[in-house]
This record gives sequence, structure tokens and C-alpha cells, in this order.
Amino acid sequence: MAVRGRGDAPGGRRAAPGRAGGHLRAARAHTAGEDGQGRREAAAGVALAAGRLPECYVPPSQVLEWRALLECYHDLRAEHSGGAQRIHAACFHQGTTALGEAGVIRGQARPRLERIAEMQLSPVGRQQVMTALAIMDTLSEHLDRLRRRLVHTARHVTGARALREQIYGVGPMTALALCSWLGGAQRFSSSRNAVRFTGLDITVHSSDSKRSPGRLSQQGPQVLRWLLFEAAKTSARTCAPDHRYYTDIKNRYDASRAALSQARRIVRQAAHILTALGDDAFTVTTVTQKPSAQTSSSTVVSR
Repeated sequence: MAVRGRGDAPGGRRAAPGRAGGHLRAARAHTAGEDGQGRREAAAGVALAAGRLPECYVPPSQVLEWRALLECYHDLRAEHSGGAQRIHAACFHQGTTALGEAGVIRGQARPRLERIAEMQLSPVGRQQVMTALAIMDTLSEHLDRLRRRLVHTARHVTGARALREQIYGVGPMTALALCSWLGGAQRFSSSRNAVRFTGLDITVHSSDSKRSPGRLSQQGPQVLRWLLFEAAKTSARTCAPDHRYYTDIKNRYDASRAALSQARRIVRQAAHILTALGDDAFTVTTVTQKPSAQTSSSTVVSR
């Protein structure tokens, strides 16, 4: 009668030498993970009872409103761009004349597109194009109203005005976005943390999510990264103060890498400016006209 050893499998076959050990190591790791989680929860409970947990930053209600407006504008812009892409796709699949550099929106593109749709597209393709154009027109009206409101708000916010005056390439919407997400007293301990918050930092190898190194983390608000990238591209102008820095990186790598590097510099500068202002960055000043014979104004300060 044969005696089966510890490493033998049923049926007379010997088990793979590393399989049993692998299951054992996995079980031990799972147990260790549970024990570590339990210790962390116990430590958090003790810190909560002692009042030593770090406080979570809660922005003022008006800042949340600014964020919501900026995100709404960004979403509508994405829908508007999606409509233009659908028009290009419909014309491409039916082999029409190329729309040219003007595309769908710029210059005299609309009459030319309507002629192409009337003469070269099928009835269904024509309906696709006209429907997309109608939706884009509606979105454009909402985008114009939102942009005017955002620009008006940025002109009266202390932090946004300071950013516009001190950082080249930062316009009203970018300044308002920076103030909304980076402003506040003791918001970040360093400008590096602010860059990490915006999602513009370069990732490293992470074994848990199989993430490849050398890519953007893309954490944080997407609308802020979009506005920062657009503001950074203004450094391509020869009159920009950081034109040499932008050009050096562009020649060494490419324009996208140069814009991202410049966007990080903008975030660092904005973090220092907003840290110096503290909660005063959210101060809103409204100029109203007095009902008098002489033209005068009074400034009302609100938080």
C-alpha cells in the first residue's frame, strides 16, 4: 500500500511545489491585511475620541457655486465639441468635400457646410448634420450667458483679480477656477501639494493598479486642468515672460510637454499668491452707483 506524502495530490500525482506555498502565502497576506485594517480602524477610533483627527476643508457656499458654474461651462463645451465631431464623422463616412481648416464653427464655415449637406449628403446624413447644428446653436447661447456671468464674477473676486494681475496668461475664468479650488487659509502646506491636487503631477509605477510611470495622475477637477493648459499655451508668444522656458522644453520634447510644465509653474505661483491672501481671496467687491447728481460709487464688501 502506497503512502501519500504531504506534497502528493490525489490520484498518485505530485502537486506542484509552489502551488501549496502560494495559497498559504496568500492566506497569510489576507490575514495580515485584515489585521492591519483592524489596527488602523482602532487607531482612528482613538484619535477621534481624543479629537486629533485632521479637519476636512469645506469651502464656503459661494465657492461651491463658482465651482458648479465652471463645471457646467466645461460640460457644455464638451457637448458642443461633440456635436462638431459628429458632423465631421457624418461627412467623412459619406465621402463629402473636406470641410477645411474652418471646420464647422469658424468664419464662413456654416454656409459652406449647409451647401455640402444639401448637395452631397443623403437625406439621413443631412438630418444628422442639421440636428447637430441646431443643438450646437442652443449650446452656444447657454455658453455665452455662462461665460459672461463667470467673467463678471471673476472681476469682482479679490483672489481672481490678484491672479490676473500677477500671472501672465491667466484670464478671468482661469483665475476664478484657481481661486475656487486652490484658495483658502492654509489650503495647502506647499505648492507641490497644490500641483498634486490639480492632477498635473507625473505618476510613478504603482503595482496595485498596474499604472505605468510617466503619465499624468489626472486627479482633481478636470475643468481646472483644461483652463491651466489653455493658459500655459500663451507662453508660446514671444512677448511672454516665460517664452524661453517654454521654447526650451518644446525643442527638447514637444509642445504638449512644454504646456504642461508651464501649467505647473502657474499652479505654484497661484498657490503662493492665494496662500498670502488667505480667506480674503474669496472677498467679493461690488461697485454700485449712488443716486446723486455727481457720479460717485461706493464699494460694498461681502464674503
